[in-house]
Amino acid sequence: MAAFVRVSGPPNSNFLVGYPGISATLPRIEGKVEIRPSQGFSAPVAVSLVRICLQRRETIHPAADNVAKKHLGTPRRETTDVVGKELLLFRCPAGKESENVIVMDLPFVLFIPFGRGGEETNRRIPPASLQLPSRTAETFYELVVTVQQGASVQNKYAFPIPLQRYDTLSTFGMYNRPESKVVTTDNIVTLAISLPRWSYGPLDPITVYIKLAPNPDWMNKAKRVTIQKLTLTIEEEITYNPEGDEPTKKVNKIARHVQPVGTKMPEAGYVTNLGLVFPARDLRDPEGIVRRGKPSFPQYECTSFTTQSTLYKIEFYLTIKAQMSSARDITLRQPIVICPYDQQACKEEMDAIEQAAKDASHVDPNNPMLPARVIVLANDHDSLRHLGLCMVGDQKKPLIE
Repeated sequence: MAAFVRVSGPPNSNFLVGYPGISATLPRIEGKVEIRPSQGFSAPVAVSLVRICLQRRETIHPAADNVAKKHLGTPRRETTDVVGKELLLFRCPAGKESENVIVMDLPFVLFIPFGRGGEETNRRIPPASLQLPSRTAETFYELVVTVQQGASVQNKYAFPIPLQRYDTLSTFGMYNRPESKVVTTDNIVTLAISLPRWSYGPLDPITVYIKLAPNPDWMNKAKRVTIQKLTLTIEEEITYNPEGDEPTKKVNKIARHVQPVGTKMPEAGYVTNLGLVFPARDLRDPEGIVRRGKPSFPQYECTSFTTQSTLYKIEFYLTIKAQMSSARDITLRQPIVICPYDQQACKEEMDAIEQAAKDASHVDPNNPMLPARVIVLANDHDSLRHLGLCMVGDQKKPLIE
C-alpha cells in the first residue's frame, strides 16, 4: 500500500528559519513529515524506515542561449549533492519488517551548513537558488523524504525549497569601506578611482570618483594629452565549470554610461564623478500584477548576482575606460558585489537578522528541542479516530465528536 507523504512547516511561518550565510542565526529547516494512507482512506500503511535530507541539484548548459550551439555544443551537465546530513526519523523495531501505520507525524530540524569548510563540500555554505535565462545555469534545492515500506519497496518524495543567501547585503559594514585603485599604461597619465561602497542591489545607484593625473616627470608630454571621453561599464562574468578541467568564461555587459569630456589635461589633473543605476527586472506584468513564481526559485529583481557554486561562478566588475589622444587609453577593472536585494530591502532585513541571531542563541544544534512525534498504529485502541472515522457495528462511519 503506497503512502501519502507531505512535509509541512511550522504554523504561520516558513520552513526556513534563520538566514543562510549568517552563522549567528543558525540557519535551519524546521517542519514535520506527515504520512497517511493514500488509498482506501483508512487502510494502514506498512512503514519500515523514514529518512529526510536537503538535496542540491545543479545544472549548466553554457550553449543553451544560442539556438545553433544548443544542439551542437556540449550537453547539459548535472550534479546532485546532499547538503549537511541526512536524518533518520523512524526505524521499526529490530526483528520486525514494518509497522502498520494509520497516522505518522515526524518533526525534524535540518541544520544548513554555515562554515567555509574548505575542500569539504558538505560543510560549505550552500549557494542561493538561481535560474539564469535559457537555463544556462541553475541551482535548486529539494527536501527528499525516503520511505522504506517492507524489504523491497522504497519510495522517494521531493519537495522544492527556495534558498536565499544573506551574506552580501549592501548594509553590512565591510561593504561600506571605500575601495581605491590606481593604474597607468604609458607613465604619461595615471587613472585613479575611488568607490565609496562596493555592494549594490537592483536599482541602487553606483557612483565612482575618478581622477586623471599627469605624470609630473613627463609634464611636457602630458600637457599635449586631450581627454576625449570616459566610459563606465558594469560587466557580469560567468565562469562555467570553474573547478573542472576546461572552465569557460562569458562576459555580459549589463549597463554602460559614456561621458564625453573633450578637454586638454590640466596640470592639476582632471577630477569627475561617474554614475549609473544597476538595472532591475520588473516582476510585475503590464497590468501591475506580480506573477506567481516557480516553487523552486525565489523571485529576484535582478537576473543574476554574485554567487559561487560547484558548476558555475558569477562575478561582477566595474570597468572604467579613459580614452585620450597623445596618450594610450587606460582601462581599470574593479570587482564589486551584486546582492539580490536593493538598499532599502537590506536595511529592513537588518533588524530581523539581529532578532534571528538572538533567537538562535537559545538553540542547541546538538539537541534541538523538537515537538513529540505522533505515531498511531493500526492495532492501537481507537486508531480510526485520528482519521475522523469510527466503527458502527462492522461499518466505518464519519466520527462526530
